[in-house]
Amino acid sequence: MADLTYTEDSLRQVPQSIEAEQSVLGAILIDPSKINEVTGILKSTDFYLEHHIKIFEAMQALMLESRSIDLVTLVDTLVSQGTYTEAGGKAYIKTLAESVPSLANIRDYARIVKDKAQLRRLSEAAVDINKMALEGEGDVDKIIDTAEQKIFSIARENLESKNFTHIREAIMSNYSHLQDLKTNKEEVMGTPTYFVDVDRYLVGMGAGDLILIGARPGMGKTSFALNIAVNVACRKQKSVAIFSLEMSTDQLVSRMLCSEGCIDSNRMRTGELEENDWINLSRAADVLVKTDILIDDTAGITITSMKAKLRRVKNLGLVVIDYLQLMQSDRRIDNKVQEVAEISRNLKLMAKDLKVPVICLSQLSRSVEGRSEKMPLLSDLRDSGAIEQDADAVMFLYRPDYYAKEGDKNKEQNQNIAECNVAKNRHGSTGTAKLGWFGQYTKFTNLDTTHTE
Repeated sequence: MADLTYTEDSLRQVPQSIEAEQSVLGAILIDPSKINEVTGILKSTDFYLEHHIKIFEAMQALMLESRSIDLVTLVDTLVSQGTYTEAGGKAYIKTLAESVPSLANIRDYARIVKDKAQLRRLSEAAVDINKMALEGEGDVDKIIDTAEQKIFSIARENLESKNFTHIREAIMSNYSHLQDLKTNKEEVMGTPTYFVDVDRYLVGMGAGDLILIGARPGMGKTSFALNIAVNVACRKQKSVAIFSLEMSTDQLVSRMLCSEGCIDSNRMRTGELEENDWINLSRAADVLVKTDILIDDTAGITITSMKAKLRRVKNLGLVVIDYLQLMQSDRRIDNKVQEVAEISRNLKLMAKDLKVPVICLSQLSRSVEGRSEKMPLLSDLRDSGAIEQDADAVMFLYRPDYYAKEGDKNKEQNQNIAECNVAKNRHGSTGTAKLGWFGQYTKFTNLDTTHTE
């Protein structure tokens, strides 16, 4: 049986509102339909008093069983659970019904209960953070990331569940969107890659989209992602965050300078730059230094660490991750397939939380090499089918000249041609886009299809 006694001193120590909790429960008892108004706001654990938690859970159970919520059914449920004796239960439930100032204000009472619960969780998190800081065990950056994640988790819980949207409102919103497309098309359509043929399929990378780029080694997937990153940073004037788990920051910057300045990458690596290369290098540096491209080359980074860093970035427009299989899960998972599946799900959730497109590179299995047709398929995604499921768009890079034998006529004809196969597109059609490829510059370009022989 629950102890219904509590003193003012015992309640003063933590954020709570007993009156608001009683008003929520009492309003539902008077009008059971009111439970629908607070379901999207409250969880049972948002109540402070243990017996209030039990009462709300009993009300939810009765609703799910399509039984009426009244004095008799509620007391019977609570007695069967051992929460109250029949006499004590009836007395307290009647008190709840008498404590409601106004049925119309139940959502306001529910928000007060929710706010107090959030403050309690914030207080608990502060205690945990203080303990971690005082003990000082482990890496300081990890402690900071954990602290930020605790606060971020509380902030996420503060979001109310969305209610149904009437089709009338949805249609009006759709008309408004179409009007915006007509007057300000580029702003409404999402973030373009600025590769024309690819954008015909994607119609812009949407806020919250997870875009996967897969390719076998040597196809240029890192270069493609970097080209998109530079395009977005230069033309959209947005911050672009790049997480490189394989290459160092210096290597990435060297690639971007080669690509932007059309400088031979071999000469860049050896330092044997010609006079014209120095001119092009200066021009490329001048362009890139004006962008807001942020690079993190932490090896084996986790989603939690990524989120912690990205939440501090202002005007974020795009996230690039190179590559998925080198990431680590926040918890120990011995099965690699399960670990990759969890990471891909969390990447999608991160994209939705941050409301920006996230481009993630992925390795492909070696099965591609054993086929006569080398164009990658969705089934070639390495380690997990969950990657395909979670991604909003999946693109595969393929260069016909890569597999052509020396002396083959097609090898020479296709040496500057690449194909981007949009194999999955949740928001539009699929198909293959043609791109120009200049390997010496690690640069993809739009292909000139206007002039034909």
